[in-house]
Amino acid sequence: MSSASETLMSSTAGKPETTAMALLRRRNSWRAYEIVLWLIAFAMIFAMPSKALILTEITIVALFAVSLDLILGYAGIVSLGHTAFFGLGAYAAGLFAKHYFAEPVTGLLVAGIASGVLGFVTSFLVLRGSDLTRLMTTLGIGLMLAELANQMAWLTGGADGLSGVIIGPILGQFEFDLWGRTGYIYSLVTLFILTWAARRLVNSPFGLSLKAIKTNPVRASMVAIPSRHRIVAVYTIAAVYAGIAGALLTQTTSFVSPDVLAFHRSADVLLVLVLGGVGYLYGGIIGAILFTLLRDWLSVITPQYWMFWIGFVLIVIVMIGRENLARWHTFLPEPLRRAMTRIANWRPGAKIGGSR
Repeated sequence: MSSASETLMSSTAGKPETTAMALLRRRNSWRAYEIVLWLIAFAMIFAMPSKALILTEITIVALFAVSLDLILGYAGIVSLGHTAFFGLGAYAAGLFAKHYFAEPVTGLLVAGIASGVLGFVTSFLVLRGSDLTRLMTTLGIGLMLAELANQMAWLTGGADGLSGVIIGPILGQFEFDLWGRTGYIYSLVTLFILTWAARRLVNSPFGLSLKAIKTNPVRASMVAIPSRHRIVAVYTIAAVYAGIAGALLTQTTSFVSPDVLAFHRSADVLLVLVLGGVGYLYGGIIGAILFTLLRDWLSVITPQYWMFWIGFVLIVIVMIGRENLARWHTFLPEPLRRAMTRIANWRPGAKIGGSR
């Protein structure tokens, strides 16, 4: 059984509970690489203001990838139709802004609720099958929504997209600018808050129970973990996250079309997680950075064949193995390797050379 499962079961008996809670508190503390990553992300506001549009795209893709990682990396549910929640959130935010209220934060909440409801309803379909059945079920849901968006032109604008979407100032104070700087700050703050919340979630007893279910559902049920309820809950939460990511896309571009429900978005977000890794949230963020920058670079130097080279990179990763790539630091000199390990494991309140 995995260490997560053993930790969860040990927390059910007297004294080990203290150890388990101490472990959870330790896992919830911020590591050095996380702090550096977020500092760099916020520094980009001033360091690269001319790249605000692509930075905004990265944050939206990252949030979408984090949402998929919640069900793939922690619950073991592979989805080919996760774009259904992304697209529904995008349309919900656009329609809400166009017909009701243009304030974007309110639109985020509406989009998250709409996608969450869809996620809750469809989660019961996901529970009914194995991995292959889940793949087909999620794919079918995504394709159905895409066709609905295309056919309901009176509501969605059909293939031409939903036009006339005007997004108001954020909280009535901060207007979106032409260069995308406000949109990047808005998207980045949203990504930070939701990643922090997801981080708290997966490093809680709930998150440990998800890992136990993923590793061995039978043993998880033997220690009274309600597997079905946990999967429904995390699937709904992931749908909320995906819907908010879709809403961010609509609000930062003031446009939404059936492309937000296209199959390639589900494929792209899976590729993002392949590049960045699954099961630790930051894999989605790192993968979004790598994928977006790689796609942008390749589309400039080889506009016709950029998809070929992305496929080639994917094959190389699979052939070499993520585990081998993750051990790149083992080729460094021993003193440098030890120093990097201490820095990477540093937490606020701890000394670089030791524990608290």
